[in-house]
Amino acid sequence: MARYIGPKTKIARRFGEPIFGPDKDFEKRNFPPGQHGLARKRKKSSEYGIQLREKQKVKYTYGVLERQFRNLFHKASKMEGIKGANLIILLESRLDNIVYRMGLAPSRPAARQLVSHCHITLNGEVCSIPSALVRPGDIVAVRERSKSLEVIQDSVASSKTRYSWLEFDPTALSAKYLNYPIREEIPENINEQLIVELYSK
Repeated sequence: MARYIGPKTKIARRFGEPIFGPDKDFEKRNFPPGQHGLARKRKKSSEYGIQLREKQKVKYTYGVLERQFRNLFHKASKMEGIKGANLIILLESRLDNIVYRMGLAPSRPAARQLVSHCHITLNGEVCSIPSALVRPGDIVAVRERSKSLEVIQDSVASSKTRYSWLEFDPTALSAKYLNYPIREEIPENINEQLIVELYSK
């Protein structure tokens, strides 16, 4: 399955924020990539360029490729409510993102790997599909034989953030997806309205 495996700091510098998580290299060089960095003369972005840039940022943040992203947008368009907010909620409901929010992995790519390597169960059944959409009431947990993995134990020990839409049990390493989060609860710095405008053209 295709995924981005290139230099992450360079992408973070392009968007001006650490979209892949804490990054020491980004903190040292938080200016645009390229030979001349900030000194380079940059043209003012067009409206289309700004919208496209926001879509690319979201795709990199959640690790989603174009076809998956477009399909999610069409699904969000058919749901009740605001299209942009629905899109972000669907992205948050992906299994790999839920694993990341539970604190079982330090980053979304790491969470994706845990899922694809069959360390995660969904409602008691092993699920190796990172893009699987989790619904309210579903139980996401670490497979019994995987609970002693050092990467999981270390990540849970260092993770302090908890989210209202997840009922996490650190002893059982499982969480119940209580409800879809509202847009204001999702901490990512995203202007989803720009993406809606892009796809509406």
